[in-house]
Amino acid sequence: MGIFERYLTLWVALCIVGGIALGQVVPDVFQAFGRMEVAKVNIPVAVLIWLMVIPMLLKVDFGAIGQVRQHWRGIGVTLFINWAVKPFSMAALGWLFIRYLFAPYLPAEQIDSYIAGLIILAAAPCTAMVFVWSHLCDGEPHFTLSQVALNDTIMIFAFAPIVGLLLGLSSIAVPWETLFLSVVLYIVIPVILAQLWRRGLVRNGDDGALQAVLARLHPVSLGALLVTLVLLFGFQGEQIIAQPLIIALLAVPILIQVYFNAGLAYLLNRKVGAAHCVAGPSALIGASNFFELAVATAISLFGFQSGAALATVVGVLIEVPVMLSVVGIVTRTQAWYERGRVAP
Repeated sequence: MGIFERYLTLWVALCIVGGIALGQVVPDVFQAFGRMEVAKVNIPVAVLIWLMVIPMLLKVDFGAIGQVRQHWRGIGVTLFINWAVKPFSMAALGWLFIRYLFAPYLPAEQIDSYIAGLIILAAAPCTAMVFVWSHLCDGEPHFTLSQVALNDTIMIFAFAPIVGLLLGLSSIAVPWETLFLSVVLYIVIPVILAQLWRRGLVRNGDDGALQAVLARLHPVSLGALLVTLVLLFGFQGEQIIAQPLIIALLAVPILIQVYFNAGLAYLLNRKVGAAHCVAGPSALIGASNFFELAVATAISLFGFQSGAALATVVGVLIEVPVMLSVVGIVTRTQAWYERGRVAP
Protein backbone atom coordinates (compact mmCIF):
# COMPACT_ATOMS: atom_id res chain seq x y z
CA MET A 1 0.00 0.00 0.00
CA GLY A 2 1.20 3.49 -0.84
CA ILE A 3 1.33 6.30 1.69
CA PHE A 4 -2.05 7.67 0.55
CA GLU A 5 -3.86 4.35 1.02
CA ARG A 6 -2.06 3.51 4.27
CA TYR A 7 -3.00 6.82 5.88
CA LEU A 8 -6.35 7.34 4.15
CA THR A 9 -8.12 7.64 7.50
CA LEU A 10 -5.76 10.47 8.49
CA TRP A 11 -6.34 12.33 5.20
CA VAL A 12 -10.09 11.93 5.57
CA ALA A 13 -9.93 13.23 9.15
CA LEU A 14 -7.93 16.27 7.98
CA CYS A 15 -10.49 16.88 5.22
CA ILE A 16 -13.27 16.77 7.81
CA VAL A 17 -11.53 19.41 9.94
CA GLY A 18 -10.50 21.49 6.93
CA GLY A 19 -13.92 21.31 5.30
CA ILE A 20 -15.74 22.29 8.49
CA ALA A 21 -13.34 25.21 9.06
CA LEU A 22 -13.60 26.48 5.48
CA GLY A 23 -17.37 26.12 5.57
CA GLN A 24 -17.46 28.50 8.51
CA VAL A 25 -14.94 30.98 7.05
CA VAL A 26 -16.09 31.16 3.41
CA PRO A 27 -19.66 29.78 3.33
CA ASP A 28 -20.50 31.72 0.16
CA VAL A 29 -17.91 29.74 -1.81
CA PHE A 30 -19.49 26.44 -0.82
CA GLN A 31 -22.98 27.73 -1.58
CA ALA A 32 -21.77 28.72 -5.04
CA PHE A 33 -20.47 25.19 -5.66
CA GLY A 34 -23.77 23.78 -4.43
CA ARG A 35 -25.72 25.84 -6.96
CA MET A 36 -23.74 24.50 -9.96
CA GLU A 37 -26.38 21.96 -11.00
CA VAL A 38 -27.83 20.71 -14.26
CA ALA A 39 -30.83 18.32 -14.04
CA LYS A 40 -30.15 17.83 -10.30
CA VAL A 41 -26.55 16.81 -11.03
CA ASN A 42 -23.89 18.89 -9.30
CA ILE A 43 -21.29 19.54 -11.99
CA PRO A 44 -18.19 19.90 -9.74
CA VAL A 45 -19.07 16.67 -7.94
CA ALA A 46 -19.74 14.85 -11.22
CA VAL A 47 -16.27 15.83 -12.49
CA LEU A 48 -14.62 14.80 -9.22
CA ILE A 49 -16.44 11.45 -9.15
CA TRP A 50 -15.36 10.67 -12.70
CA LEU A 51 -11.77 11.47 -11.73
CA MET A 52 -12.15 8.98 -8.87
CA VAL A 53 -14.08 6.22 -10.57
CA ILE A 54 -12.60 5.94 -14.07
CA PRO A 55 -9.02 5.15 -12.92
CA MET A 56 -10.41 2.43 -10.64
CA LEU A 57 -12.53 0.88 -13.39
CA LEU A 58 -9.51 1.05 -15.70
CA LYS A 59 -7.96 -1.72 -13.56
CA VAL A 60 -10.85 -4.09 -14.23
CA ASP A 61 -10.66 -6.50 -17.15
CA PHE A 62 -14.22 -7.55 -17.93
CA GLY A 63 -12.83 -10.36 -20.06
CA ALA A 64 -11.96 -12.07 -16.77
CA ILE A 65 -15.64 -12.93 -16.30
CA GLY A 66 -14.91 -16.02 -18.38
CA GLN A 67 -12.76 -17.35 -15.51
CA VAL A 68 -15.59 -17.50 -12.96
CA ARG A 69 -16.06 -21.25 -13.43
CA GLN A 70 -12.57 -21.94 -12.09
CA HIS A 71 -13.56 -20.69 -8.64
CA TRP A 72 -17.32 -21.13 -8.72
CA ARG A 73 -17.61 -21.90 -4.99
CA GLY A 74 -15.96 -18.66 -3.90
CA ILE A 75 -17.77 -16.71 -6.61
CA GLY A 76 -21.11 -18.08 -5.44
CA VAL A 77 -20.45 -17.21 -1.81
CA THR A 78 -19.36 -13.67 -2.64
CA LEU A 79 -22.36 -13.02 -4.89
CA PHE A 80 -24.68 -14.30 -2.16
CA ILE A 81 -23.11 -12.00 0.44
CA ASN A 82 -22.92 -8.92 -1.82
CA TRP A 83 -26.41 -9.06 -3.29
CA ALA A 84 -28.59 -11.20 -0.99
CA VAL A 85 -27.18 -10.35 2.46
CA LYS A 86 -25.17 -7.14 2.57
CA PRO A 87 -27.70 -4.45 1.50
CA PHE A 88 -30.50 -6.06 3.51
CA SER A 89 -28.41 -6.57 6.65
CA MET A 90 -27.33 -2.92 6.50
CA ALA A 91 -30.93 -1.79 6.12
CA ALA A 92 -31.85 -3.86 9.20
CA LEU A 93 -28.93 -2.43 11.18
CA GLY A 94 -29.86 1.08 10.07
CA TRP A 95 -33.43 0.63 11.23
CA LEU A 96 -32.29 -0.83 14.58
CA PHE A 97 -29.55 1.66 15.47
CA ILE A 98 -30.47 4.87 13.65
CA ARG A 99 -34.27 4.79 13.83
CA TYR A 100 -34.54 3.31 17.32
CA LEU A 101 -31.48 2.98 19.57
CA PHE A 102 -29.65 6.18 18.53
CA ALA A 103 -32.65 8.26 17.48
CA PRO A 104 -32.69 10.41 20.67
CA TYR A 105 -29.10 11.52 19.93
CA LEU A 106 -29.55 12.37 16.25
CA PRO A 107 -31.38 15.23 14.48
CA ALA A 108 -34.88 13.89 13.88
CA GLU A 109 -35.18 15.45 10.41
CA GLN A 110 -32.13 13.50 9.20
CA ILE A 111 -32.99 10.01 10.50
CA ASP A 112 -34.39 8.74 7.19
CA SER A 113 -31.52 10.32 5.30
CA TYR A 114 -28.90 8.59 7.46
CA ILE A 115 -30.57 5.24 6.83
CA ALA A 116 -30.67 5.96 3.10
CA GLY A 117 -26.94 6.70 3.09
CA LEU A 118 -26.15 3.44 4.87
CA ILE A 119 -28.26 1.51 2.35
CA ILE A 120 -26.56 3.20 -0.61
CA LEU A 121 -23.13 2.44 0.89
CA ALA A 122 -23.91 -1.27 1.34
CA ALA A 123 -25.44 -1.69 -2.13
CA ALA A 124 -22.17 -0.75 -3.88
CA PRO A 125 -19.60 -3.60 -3.73
CA CYS A 126 -15.97 -2.51 -3.66
CA THR A 127 -13.94 -2.34 -6.88
CA ALA A 128 -10.41 -0.93 -6.75
CA MET A 129 -9.36 -1.34 -3.12
CA VAL A 130 -10.27 -5.05 -3.27
CA PHE A 131 -7.09 -5.63 -5.28
CA VAL A 132 -5.09 -4.13 -2.40
CA TRP A 133 -6.85 -6.21 0.27
CA SER A 134 -6.51 -9.38 -1.80
CA HIS A 135 -2.79 -8.82 -2.31
CA LEU A 136 -2.24 -8.28 1.43
CA CYS A 137 -3.86 -11.63 2.32
CA ASP A 138 -2.18 -13.56 -0.55
CA GLY A 139 -5.46 -13.92 -2.40
CA GLU A 140 -5.79 -15.71 -5.73
CA PRO A 141 -5.43 -12.84 -8.25
CA HIS A 142 -7.50 -14.45 -11.01
CA PHE A 143 -10.37 -15.07 -8.60
CA THR A 144 -10.22 -11.46 -7.39
CA LEU A 145 -10.18 -10.06 -10.91
CA SER A 146 -13.04 -12.25 -12.17
CA GLN A 147 -15.13 -11.55 -9.05
CA VAL A 148 -14.68 -7.77 -9.34
CA ALA A 149 -15.52 -7.86 -13.06
CA LEU A 150 -18.67 -9.89 -12.38
CA ASN A 151 -19.71 -7.65 -9.47
CA ASP A 152 -19.30 -4.50 -11.56
CA THR A 153 -21.40 -6.04 -14.34
CA ILE A 154 -24.18 -6.96 -11.89
CA MET A 155 -23.99 -3.52 -10.29
CA ILE A 156 -24.97 -1.87 -13.58
CA PHE A 157 -28.33 -3.64 -13.44
CA ALA A 158 -28.92 -4.34 -9.73
CA PHE A 159 -27.73 -1.22 -7.88
CA ALA A 160 -30.73 1.01 -8.64
CA PRO A 161 -33.45 -1.65 -8.05
CA ILE A 162 -31.94 -2.77 -4.71
CA VAL A 163 -31.46 0.80 -3.46
CA GLY A 164 -34.97 1.72 -4.59
CA LEU A 165 -36.49 -1.36 -2.95
CA LEU A 166 -34.79 -0.82 0.41
CA LEU A 167 -35.49 2.91 0.46
CA GLY A 168 -39.13 2.12 -0.24
CA LEU A 169 -39.25 -0.49 2.53
CA SER A 170 -37.75 2.15 4.83
CA SER A 171 -40.59 4.53 3.90
CA ILE A 172 -38.12 6.89 2.23
CA ALA A 173 -39.28 8.63 -0.96
CA VAL A 174 -37.38 7.22 -3.95
CA PRO A 175 -36.46 9.80 -6.63
CA TRP A 176 -36.30 7.16 -9.34
CA GLU A 177 -35.28 9.48 -12.17
CA THR A 178 -32.34 10.81 -10.18
CA LEU A 179 -31.37 7.29 -9.04
CA PHE A 180 -31.28 5.95 -12.60
CA LEU A 181 -29.43 9.06 -13.76
CA SER A 182 -26.83 8.41 -11.05
CA VAL A 183 -26.38 4.84 -12.28
CA VAL A 184 -25.88 6.03 -15.86
CA LEU A 185 -23.51 8.87 -14.88
CA TYR A 186 -21.45 7.09 -12.24
CA ILE A 187 -21.50 3.44 -13.37
CA VAL A 188 -22.51 2.91 -16.99
CA ILE A 189 -20.64 5.79 -18.68
CA PRO A 190 -17.44 5.40 -16.60
CA VAL A 191 -17.41 1.64 -17.26
CA ILE A 192 -17.71 2.17 -21.02
CA LEU A 193 -15.07 4.92 -21.11
CA ALA A 194 -12.67 2.97 -18.90
CA GLN A 195 -12.97 -0.20 -20.97
CA LEU A 196 -12.49 1.65 -24.27
CA TRP A 197 -9.44 3.38 -22.83
CA ARG A 198 -8.10 0.11 -21.41
CA ARG A 199 -8.56 -1.66 -24.74
CA GLY A 200 -6.56 1.02 -26.49
CA LEU A 201 -3.74 0.80 -23.93
CA VAL A 202 -3.35 -3.00 -24.07
CA ARG A 203 -3.99 -3.36 -27.78
CA ASN A 204 -0.63 -5.09 -28.37
CA GLY A 205 -0.92 -7.42 -25.39
CA ASP A 206 1.55 -5.37 -23.34
CA ASP A 207 0.12 -3.76 -20.21
CA GLY A 208 3.11 -1.46 -19.70
CA ALA A 209 1.20 1.53 -21.09
CA LEU A 210 -1.79 0.68 -18.87
CA GLN A 211 0.37 0.52 -15.73
CA ALA A 212 2.01 3.84 -16.60
CA VAL A 213 -1.38 5.54 -17.01
CA LEU A 214 -2.65 4.02 -13.75
CA ALA A 215 0.41 5.29 -11.92
CA ARG A 216 -0.16 8.83 -13.23
CA LEU A 217 -3.90 8.75 -12.47
CA HIS A 218 -3.60 7.32 -8.96
CA PRO A 219 -2.80 10.61 -7.17
CA VAL A 220 -5.44 12.37 -9.28
CA SER A 221 -8.07 9.87 -8.16
CA LEU A 222 -7.21 10.18 -4.48
CA GLY A 223 -6.96 13.96 -4.75
CA ALA A 224 -10.45 14.11 -6.25
CA LEU A 225 -11.76 12.03 -3.34
CA LEU A 226 -10.22 14.37 -0.78
CA VAL A 227 -11.52 17.51 -2.53
CA THR A 228 -15.01 15.98 -2.60
CA LEU A 229 -14.79 15.37 1.15
CA VAL A 230 -13.73 18.96 1.81
CA LEU A 231 -16.76 20.19 -0.16
CA LEU A 232 -19.08 17.80 1.64
CA PHE A 233 -17.91 18.74 5.12
CA GLY A 234 -18.02 22.40 4.23
CA PHE A 235 -21.78 21.90 3.96
CA GLN A 236 -22.03 19.50 6.93
CA GLY A 237 -20.05 21.64 9.38
CA GLU A 238 -22.95 23.23 11.28
CA GLN A 239 -24.58 19.87 11.91
CA ILE A 240 -21.36 18.20 13.09
CA ILE A 241 -20.38 21.10 15.35
CA ALA A 242 -23.82 20.99 16.94
CA GLN A 243 -23.73 17.21 17.45
CA PRO A 244 -20.16 15.85 17.18
CA LEU A 245 -21.26 12.33 18.17
CA ILE A 246 -23.04 11.87 14.83
CA ILE A 247 -20.00 10.38 13.08
CA ALA A 248 -19.34 7.88 15.90
CA LEU A 249 -22.99 6.80 15.99
CA LEU A 250 -23.13 6.31 12.22
CA ALA A 251 -19.94 4.22 12.38
CA VAL A 252 -21.54 1.60 14.66
CA PRO A 253 -23.84 -0.12 12.10
CA ILE A 254 -21.12 0.13 9.44
CA LEU A 255 -18.57 -1.63 11.68
CA ILE A 256 -21.02 -4.36 12.65
CA GLN A 257 -21.97 -4.90 9.02
CA VAL A 258 -18.33 -5.18 7.87
CA TYR A 259 -17.38 -7.84 10.42
CA PHE A 260 -20.67 -9.72 10.04
CA ASN A 261 -20.44 -10.01 6.26
CA ALA A 262 -16.71 -10.76 6.24
CA GLY A 263 -17.16 -13.47 8.87
CA LEU A 264 -20.15 -15.02 7.14
CA ALA A 265 -18.37 -15.12 3.77
CA TYR A 266 -15.25 -16.63 5.36
CA LEU A 267 -17.24 -19.37 7.13
CA LEU A 268 -19.34 -20.18 4.08
CA ASN A 269 -16.22 -20.55 1.93
CA ARG A 270 -14.79 -22.92 4.55
CA LYS A 271 -18.03 -24.90 4.48
CA VAL A 272 -18.08 -25.29 0.68
CA GLY A 273 -14.38 -26.18 0.53
CA ALA A 274 -12.92 -23.12 -1.20
CA ALA A 275 -9.16 -22.70 -0.84
CA HIS A 276 -7.95 -20.09 1.65
CA CYS A 277 -6.50 -17.96 -1.18
CA VAL A 278 -10.09 -17.67 -2.46
CA ALA A 279 -11.85 -17.38 0.90
CA GLY A 280 -9.68 -14.42 1.94
CA PRO A 281 -10.52 -12.07 -0.93
CA SER A 282 -14.10 -13.39 -0.94
CA ALA A 283 -14.52 -12.24 2.67
CA LEU A 284 -12.91 -8.89 1.89
CA ILE A 285 -15.00 -8.27 -1.23
CA GLY A 286 -18.10 -9.11 0.79
CA ALA A 287 -17.19 -6.59 3.49
CA SER A 288 -15.84 -3.51 1.69
CA ASN A 289 -17.72 -0.87 -0.29
CA PHE A 290 -17.43 1.18 -3.49
CA PHE A 291 -17.60 4.33 -1.40
CA GLU A 292 -16.86 6.68 -4.31
CA LEU A 293 -20.06 5.58 -6.04
CA ALA A 294 -21.98 5.70 -2.75
CA VAL A 295 -20.88 9.29 -2.03
CA ALA A 296 -21.79 10.43 -5.55
CA THR A 297 -25.20 8.76 -5.46
CA ALA A 298 -26.04 10.12 -2.01
CA ILE A 299 -25.15 13.67 -3.06
CA SER A 300 -27.18 13.34 -6.28
CA LEU A 301 -30.25 11.95 -4.52
CA PHE A 302 -30.26 13.98 -1.31
CA GLY A 303 -27.75 16.83 -1.63
CA PHE A 304 -24.52 17.96 0.02
CA GLN A 305 -26.17 18.83 3.32
CA SER A 306 -28.02 15.53 3.68
CA GLY A 307 -27.50 12.89 6.32
CA ALA A 308 -27.19 10.37 3.46
CA ALA A 309 -24.05 12.06 2.14
CA LEU A 310 -22.57 12.19 5.63
CA ALA A 311 -23.31 8.50 6.28
CA THR A 312 -21.49 7.42 3.12
CA VAL A 313 -18.46 9.52 4.08
CA VAL A 314 -18.26 7.78 7.46
CA GLY A 315 -17.75 4.62 5.42
CA VAL A 316 -14.72 6.26 3.78
CA LEU A 317 -13.38 7.36 7.17
CA ILE A 318 -13.26 3.87 8.66
CA GLU A 319 -12.58 1.85 5.48
CA VAL A 320 -8.81 1.41 5.74
CA PRO A 321 -8.33 0.55 9.44
CA VAL A 322 -11.36 -1.76 9.48
CA MET A 323 -10.40 -3.61 6.31
CA LEU A 324 -6.79 -3.95 7.48
CA SER A 325 -8.13 -5.58 10.65
CA VAL A 326 -10.14 -8.03 8.51
CA VAL A 327 -6.99 -8.78 6.47
CA GLY A 328 -5.19 -9.50 9.75
CA ILE A 329 -7.92 -11.87 10.94
CA VAL A 330 -8.00 -13.74 7.63
CA THR A 331 -4.21 -14.07 7.54
CA ARG A 332 -3.79 -15.22 11.15
CA THR A 333 -6.54 -17.84 10.93
CA GLN A 334 -5.27 -19.62 7.80
CA ALA A 335 -4.18 -22.76 9.71
CA TRP A 336 -7.56 -22.94 11.49
CA TYR A 337 -9.35 -22.45 8.16
CA GLU A 338 -7.46 -25.24 6.40
CA ARG A 339 -8.00 -27.71 9.28
CA GLY A 340 -11.76 -27.41 9.05
CA ARG A 341 -12.15 -26.91 5.31
CA VAL A 342 -14.48 -29.40 3.71
CA ALA A 343 -12.75 -31.18 0.83
CA PRO A 344 -14.42 -30.22 -2.48
